[in-house]
Amino acid sequence: MYRKALQQLLEWKDSPYRKPLILEGARQVGKTWLLKEFAGIAYQEHVYINFDNDPLAKRIFEQDLDVKRIIRELSLYHGKNISPKSTLLIFDEIQEMPAALASLKYFYENAPEYSVACAGSLLGIALHQGTNFPVGKVDFIKLYPMSFEEFLISWDKKQFAELLHSGDTETLNRFACRYEDALRYYYYVGGMPEVVQRFLDTEDMLQVREVQNNILNAYTNDYSKHAPREQIPRIDQVWRSIPSQLARENKKFVYGVVREGGRARDYEVALMWLNHCGLIHQLYRTTKPSVPLKAYTDLKAFKIYLLDVGLLSCMAGIEARILIKGNDILKEFKGALTEQYVLQELTANYSNTLCYYSNEHNSSEVDFLIDNGDSIIPVEVKAETNLQAKSLKSYIQTYNPAIAIRTSMTNLRKEAQLLNLPLYAIGAWKDWLSE
Repeated sequence: MYRKALQQLLEWKDSPYRKPLILEGARQVGKTWLLKEFAGIAYQEHVYINFDNDPLAKRIFEQDLDVKRIIRELSLYHGKNISPKSTLLIFDEIQEMPAALASLKYFYENAPEYSVACAGSLLGIALHQGTNFPVGKVDFIKLYPMSFEEFLISWDKKQFAELLHSGDTETLNRFACRYEDALRYYYYVGGMPEVVQRFLDTEDMLQVREVQNNILNAYTNDYSKHAPREQIPRIDQVWRSIPSQLARENKKFVYGVVREGGRARDYEVALMWLNHCGLIHQLYRTTKPSVPLKAYTDLKAFKIYLLDVGLLSCMAGIEARILIKGNDILKEFKGALTEQYVLQELTANYSNTLCYYSNEHNSSEVDFLIDNGDSIIPVEVKAETNLQAKSLKSYIQTYNPAIAIRTSMTNLRKEAQLLNLPLYAIGAWKDWLSE
C-alpha cells in the first residue's frame, strides 16, 4: 500500500523543529497502519498504545504528567528500552485519553528528543467537549482516503502515476483510455485502504461492496456511541440525505431534503459533528472570488460531500457493471460522483481554501475555486466529454482570471487562459499549470 503521507512523516522525523505529531483523519483511512509502517522504516523499535482498549496504559497517564516517569513505566510495561534516537512512541485513539493528549505539551517542553506520533479519529469531537489541548506544542498531518494516484501505485501502475506529473501531454493523451478505465474502478472502489486492499487481493466487486458497507455501519455505530443522544437521529438524517443532496442539479445543501420543514437550527450540531469526525467535507459558497478566499465565504450556503467517492457509490447503491462500464443510466448522479472525486483530489493534494462560486442571483455557478495564494483559480467539472460550460465562460468574462481549469473525460490541451485537464490528472493540476 502506497501513501504519500509517509514522506511527510520522514520529513517530520528529521526536522530540527519537530514537535509531538498528531496524525488526524476519519476512522479507517489508514492512520494506524501508516504509523506502524513508518516506525518499521525509520526506527529500530516502536511502542504502540491504543487508548481505546488498554486500561493499564491509561493508568500510567492518570497519575501525573511527569514525562520521565511515563517513559520509564511504558518501558517496563512493554518490556522495551525506549531510546530517544531509535524508538517511536505511537499513541493511538488519543482522544480517548485526555491526560495523554495533555502530556504532549510536556513531551515537547521537557523531552523533545523523544519521537511521539499520535493518531486521532474523533479528535475534533473530543476537543469540542472541552479536552485540554496542547496548543502550539504539536505538529499536525491530515490523512485522507487514498488519492487516485495512490490507488494507481498500489495497483502496480506506478508508471501511469508518474506520467500524471511528467508534462508529457502526447503520451498522457495516448493512454487516456487506460486512465479512464482505472478511474471508473476508483469511482466504485474509492480510497479507503481496507477496501482498496480487498480489491487488490480479490478483484471481487461484491467483496469490495461488503467491506464498504461494514465501514458505513461502523460510522453509524460511532455516532450512536459518541454523539449526544438527542443529536443521534439528526446526525443520521443528515448522513443519509447526502446522496439525495448530491443527486440534485443544484447541489447546495437544503435542509428540507433532510426532513420536510427542516431548518438550519435543527441540524447545525449534526453537521458540526459529522464535520469534526472527518466524515464530510463542507464546501462554502462565495460570490466574490478574491484573495484571501476564506474572508469572502458565505457560511450560510454550502454543499456537503462524503469523505470518499467509493463510500458515496455504495450509499447510492450503484452496481459495479453500471459504473465501471460507463453506462449512461447514471445521468445526474454521474455528475455527483465526479464532483465528489474532484473535491477529494483537490483536498488531498492541496491544503489551501476551496469554495464554490455563484453570482448574487444564483444564475451562474462554478464548481470549485482554489485560493492559490496570489490568485483564484476557477475549476469547472464535467462528468464526460461535453465541454459546454456557460458558467465558466461567464466567470472568465467577468473576472478575467490568469488561468481557469476545465476538467472532464477529454484529452489534455490548452486554449489561451483555459487549461482542459483530464479528470484523471486533476490531482496533478499544479504540475500542468507550471507547464
